[in-house]
Amino acid sequence: MRDFENSGRSVVVARHGMAATSHPLSTLAAVNILQSGGNALDAAVAACAVQGVVEPGSTGIGGDCFALIALGGRSKLVAYNGSGKAPAAATTDWYAEHDMPKIERCSAHAVTVPGAVEAWSRLLADHGTMSLREVLRPAIAFAQDGYPIAPRVHRDWAAQAALLRKDENAARIFLPDGNVPKIGTIHRQLQLADTLEAIAVNGERAFYEGPVAEDMVSYLRSISGLHTLEDFAATRGEYVQPIHTSFRGYDIWECPPNGQGAIALLILNLLSRFEAKGDPLGVDRLHIEVEATRLAYAIRDDFLADPGQADVPVEWMLSQTLADELAKRIDLAGAIDPIPLQAAPEHRDTVYVAVVDRDRNAVSFINSIFTNFGACLVSPKTGVLFHNRGESFVLDPKHRNRIAPGKRPLHTIIPGMVTQADRAIMPFGVMGGHYQAMGHAHLISKVFDYGLDVQSAIDLPRLFPHPISGLVEMERSLRERYGAELTRRGFKVGSPPAPLGGAQAISIDWENGTLLGGSDSRQDGCALGY
Repeated sequence: MRDFENSGRSVVVARHGMAATSHPLSTLAAVNILQSGGNALDAAVAACAVQGVVEPGSTGIGGDCFALIALGGRSKLVAYNGSGKAPAAATTDWYAEHDMPKIERCSAHAVTVPGAVEAWSRLLADHGTMSLREVLRPAIAFAQDGYPIAPRVHRDWAAQAALLRKDENAARIFLPDGNVPKIGTIHRQLQLADTLEAIAVNGERAFYEGPVAEDMVSYLRSISGLHTLEDFAATRGEYVQPIHTSFRGYDIWECPPNGQGAIALLILNLLSRFEAKGDPLGVDRLHIEVEATRLAYAIRDDFLADPGQADVPVEWMLSQTLADELAKRIDLAGAIDPIPLQAAPEHRDTVYVAVVDRDRNAVSFINSIFTNFGACLVSPKTGVLFHNRGESFVLDPKHRNRIAPGKRPLHTIIPGMVTQADRAIMPFGVMGGHYQAMGHAHLISKVFDYGLDVQSAIDLPRLFPHPISGLVEMERSLRERYGAELTRRGFKVGSPPAPLGGAQAISIDWENGTLLGGSDSRQDGCALGY
């Protein structure tokens, strides 16, 4: 039960349908779709398209997409990998010959072919009830007529102003009059509106072939990219078999690699070895969560890659044997030292959408351009802001996650779904790059170990052992409460450079026929139902 003497939000309760996103205009668009007769998939795509306009630093048609879908609320899930691939000419030999030791964020080489538009189109055709044209209508209107700048959107925008200025096209669109738009001002993206309209009228091929693709490829090649029209035309996502683990009597589902869902499940396997008792934010419990995350992320950086082009031992990663071995290393007396860390790029920006409709179709949908404002590169005529997902590749020719022709990089974005017996119980997701796998485990533990409703679980303060810096990043209230104690135990403690993640979830109460939704107050969004 929520403590009404503390600040926060109540869980949102409704009967017929619900959406939870990180932007109110996106949530409203989804609910409008549901009320007009669309299903949860229609609403999720509409919401993501809107967010690509009104929350441009987090997502867009220049990014990638993953989805988990429970049709009719059944536990047999549909999973889709809509992540893009490296150009056919991208080889480790090419980068060695051109003396490039790593892939830089704001370079054409960080841009893999965007997979989101193909994923939206395919999923709508297979599982939606509305056309691409119908669900893109709200996003086109916002791009053309304008949208007000929200507080968190402004904060993230301002943080990237210096990089946006370096690209003429990005600066023209995102720094009108040379400055970041202020909170409450109206911003438009007219070229993007035209591109969305072309996709709405002519289908997803209007993005991957023809004038739009020609402009994107010409621009990327002009800044040394290896992309070709053939790379764009060949883009297809794929249905994949979801993976899962059991936790406290529930099945927790994720998409398989190249995403890091397996790491979220590994953390849950480790947490299941420890009794949950007392304060969900007790220092011993936090210690266990930190160490489980550090151990799991070390596995991630060594083994996670595109299983189509590398040996990714998922069965071993999810095995009880591995969980037993790793759990034995966790000691409340002090931090594990050393845990090997492998360099990986910094990345934080994504949008996650949860939607459940009247028929209890449940959709867990995530879309991303990777880092805040992606590569900060914009195609000149189309208004497409490119992601920087290729920065996740490594250039060591012996590494599983090395760049290769037509290969997908390690992905951080992961939609989640909880089922029990033959029913879906909760679509959920956590944004925040590296944090996402720990965020999934943290949220699930707080709901099913400690009985919190989804909003209360989302509202709890967070910490995260960052795999690059080695710091245990702690939000202020936790840092003030436990920073000194964790330092005494051997951890390096610091403050996060940005709010730790964002989350949405919708719990399905089958007995009462209601939906209970939560959305993260660290973002601008909300959950709404009817």
